[in-house]
Amino acid sequence: MILPIIGYGHPTLRKTAQPIDKDYPNLKELVANMFETMYAADGVGLAAPQVDLSIRVVVIGFRPYDEKTDTYGDASEEHVLVNPEILEYRGEKKFFNEGCLSVPDIHEDVLRPESVVVKYYDADWVEHTDVAQGLYARVVQHEVDHLDGKVFTDRLSNLRRTMLRRRLNDIASGKVRTRYRMKMNK
Repeated sequence: MILPIIGYGHPTLRKTAQPIDKDYPNLKELVANMFETMYAADGVGLAAPQVDLSIRVVVIGFRPYDEKTDTYGDASEEHVLVNPEILEYRGEKKFFNEGCLSVPDIHEDVLRPESVVVKYYDADWVEHTDVAQGLYARVVQHEVDHLDGKVFTDRLSNLRRTMLRRRLNDIASGKVRTRYRMKMNK
């Protein structure tokens, strides 16, 4: 089931999400719904707070894109991170252009480390500790920020945020059009 994605300005995006335990009801169904929602919106990551659930659950998935047909293929890599915790930041910090399903139509260069060590549980409640690199590391950091009540625009300079203020206010007031269903703070 495709869930509505909450937009910038919604209070859930500013809350620190709570950890869950292995008895969380219908976790696998939630994860499946989050993947379906993320792919329907052409995203690569989605945190539970973005679907108005203040819990520490993230899905990440990469699908190959064919420019000739303007279509996506089947997922080549999928990750479920329950209660993720970044243990270590590694490597050089680099800028990369980021966007967010909760902040539609805004893409900005964000400075983040190129690698992280992340500890988490999967949907079967198996604990993992991974060294995430490249795009996967970038998405892990972006989504863990959501769990900590942050959005990527918080990582921009004050000047850049000031320049985006009107567009961010438009999103917060529901003056945005997306191909996916959004739930605004009204």
